[in-house]
Amino acid sequence: MQFLGIIAFIVALLLSVMIHEFGHYITARRFGMRISEFFVGFGKRIWSTQRGETEFGIKAIPAGGYCRIDGMAPNDVMPEGEEDRAFYKASSGRKLIVLGAGSFLHFVIGYILLFTLFAGVGTTQVLPVIGEVIADSAAQSAGIKAGDEIIAINGVKVERWFEDVEVIRQSQGSELVLTVDRDGTLIEVVTAARLTEIDGSKRFVLGIINEVGLERSDLLTSVKNSGTVTKSFLTESVKSLIALPSKIPALWGQTVRGEERDVNGLVGVVGVARVSGDAVSSDKLTVRERLATFILIIASLNIFVGIFNLLPILPLDGGHMAVAIADEIRALFARIRRRPRPAAMDVTVLTPVTMVVFVILASLTLLLLVADVINPVVLNL
Repeated sequence: MQFLGIIAFIVALLLSVMIHEFGHYITARRFGMRISEFFVGFGKRIWSTQRGETEFGIKAIPAGGYCRIDGMAPNDVMPEGEEDRAFYKASSGRKLIVLGAGSFLHFVIGYILLFTLFAGVGTTQVLPVIGEVIADSAAQSAGIKAGDEIIAINGVKVERWFEDVEVIRQSQGSELVLTVDRDGTLIEVVTAARLTEIDGSKRFVLGIINEVGLERSDLLTSVKNSGTVTKSFLTESVKSLIALPSKIPALWGQTVRGEERDVNGLVGVVGVARVSGDAVSSDKLTVRERLATFILIIASLNIFVGIFNLLPILPLDGGHMAVAIADEIRALFARIRRRPRPAAMDVTVLTPVTMVVFVILASLTLLLLVADVINPVVLNL
């Protein structure tokens, strides 16, 4: 099962990457840019087919994919008569749309997965089903039993236990009428919550411990909650990237000296794949809980990748976007000075900077790979 989980993660990751590249492809086509290649994977070509001016195909190394838009730099050679379709000749606005489309679709994927989680699979919630009745409690005195499901409180249907339980907590010891489903039969139980000290504070409770399980949300709640969690993931992704440099020394210690891996520290693709495999194969989780955990991992990964790809450093899309914005700033100053619009910046001039960034990212990726192999993160799922 762990192997199937890892395979599922790889497939999900490849699909996410290809949807990212499709974002570049569809927007570039919309603006009339020339696209010569759209491939899954890298390395040696295994299969391809020509559709119009674009070659679609599969390459040997399944480590992502790419969409080649011609004319990314002024010195790129374009086919005769196609010069005006070069990427660098497009307006800065169109460049930004094409470059940002990939990350945008990562956010869309994340939102859709979260919506599927809330509306289709369910999220872990406290259920109105009684798992345990505390001895000498109000619930025991009233005859409430483990397995009972509280359908209504004072005639009001229970919709969300984490909200509806406040009626009990705010009851001030007054009489409560509970409608209970016991083995398919509805009965009414009259009781009153007792003031009890819990974790150093006093509150009114019945003396029950509820079961916890997956609960689906209605359509509108799913839409709202998906947006809320997406926003939360976006915020946490930004915080993680800001904190990334400070976590590298700890990662070095965890890799070289075998220190315990921090579950909130840096994790590479191999580590996430392993965690996904553990989640799918865990015998501590139900099938739905495994699926819910897997969806949550893929959703959060997509949102993080979307944010990471927007970093204003080459060779990431965010770096190219920064160049396009710089072009517009230069053009603005030219207009103010009543001068002609300057030529688009040649990104190849920044190749040395790009190579430095590439080496840094490659080194971090290698360090993460070694850490994930020899000292993996363990979540005890």
